[in-house]
Amino acid sequence: MTDAPTSASSRIIGSRGWVLGVLTSIYLVNFVDRQVLAILLPQVKAEFELSDAMLGLLVGPTFAFFYATMGLPLAFLADRVSRRRLIAASLALFSAMTITCGLVVQFWQLLLVRTLTGVGEAGTGPASQTMITDLYPPERRGRAQAVYATGANLGVLVAFAAGGIIAEAWGWRAAFIAVGLPGLVLTLVLLATVRDPQRGASDRVAQENATGIGLVMRQLWQSRAFRYTALGACSTCFTAYALGSFFPLFLARSHGMSTSEIGIAMALIMGVCGGLATYAAGYLADRFGRNDRCWYSYIPALAALAPLPLAPICFLAPNTGVALAAAIVPLSLTAAFIGPTVAVVQWLVPVRSRATAVATLILVDNIVGLGLGPQFVGIASDLWKPALGDDSLRYAMLAAMAGSVVSVFGFVMAAPHLRAEIDAREAVALASASNG
Repeated sequence: MTDAPTSASSRIIGSRGWVLGVLTSIYLVNFVDRQVLAILLPQVKAEFELSDAMLGLLVGPTFAFFYATMGLPLAFLADRVSRRRLIAASLALFSAMTITCGLVVQFWQLLLVRTLTGVGEAGTGPASQTMITDLYPPERRGRAQAVYATGANLGVLVAFAAGGIIAEAWGWRAAFIAVGLPGLVLTLVLLATVRDPQRGASDRVAQENATGIGLVMRQLWQSRAFRYTALGACSTCFTAYALGSFFPLFLARSHGMSTSEIGIAMALIMGVCGGLATYAAGYLADRFGRNDRCWYSYIPALAALAPLPLAPICFLAPNTGVALAAAIVPLSLTAAFIGPTVAVVQWLVPVRSRATAVATLILVDNIVGLGLGPQFVGIASDLWKPALGDDSLRYAMLAAMAGSVVSVFGFVMAAPHLRAEIDAREAVALASASNG
């Protein structure tokens, strides 16, 4: 009688649903550790007496450069070594560095530790996303990748809700320490319960030998589908990170909301509504993509288009309720592109090059999006402040919506090339399997 529950537990832990859940949880704490800084910016700004441009440097380039550039060599390793161990080491590093953020005493120390946080977080994404692709067949990958992507929304929910409450009660340092601890526990869960799946197991094709970073990047550059997809994705990231980083400060400065009020509002919009929108984008891409692969580009294009009419209301409305209502669509759709886009990129390369391909996309997304988006808003806000006063941040964030316009163009242009390139890739793989 005692064997049945143990057996059932073993089956659950060994299932692909469990693996997806653990990897999504890792992405969740990844985003908690990354985004909690946004809700803490007013307190950090006050303690270190920083300008908006310096805040943009802290939120954007300091983290983004190392997060993006370290992603390529770590993804190169992920295509060749145990992905589980690589993810565990990276998770432990960025969790420890997040805790350390709460212990710094000078601004330059915070900059340095955030840099190391970015190095740690670079090792989890591509490795996790390729594991998910190995677990799920092509017709279900958009949804599976979207479930993983909801970790970003749930991470924002926790970062803003818990971070705001903790910071208001005990200060910004306590918030960093509190959100860094769960990652260390999750490291042990990963090592104890997750196995690295066989590469290419769900593709039913022969594996190809791993190739170098240079060759993978040349293959991607030759792909028009990838070039336009990368343009659409990085432009979405430009707007998404600009909004996500400065919207809490905007609510505090222009609408007089408290830290805990902002945290709850952001958690509900980006966490709950955003999580539903992110999953829906992957589900719709899979559903419509069965008949036409172009929908893996059309869905992200629609997600970038929908916020544009609402942005002026969101940033210029004097009424707080109206501004928050108008913010629901722009903030909810910031991660909607991830599931369909990651599925597309992994279709375009051989099985043993998928992590490197995803890291290449992340490199572009974060250099342009996370590296330039928050910095653009910070610099624009400082430049326009003599003329606009505290309203300068409103117009700086509105100007950042230009990234969504470019994103629509990129995804629409990618669509015609997807079908032909993915079909050609699959034909080559099937031919290799037959010859083998």
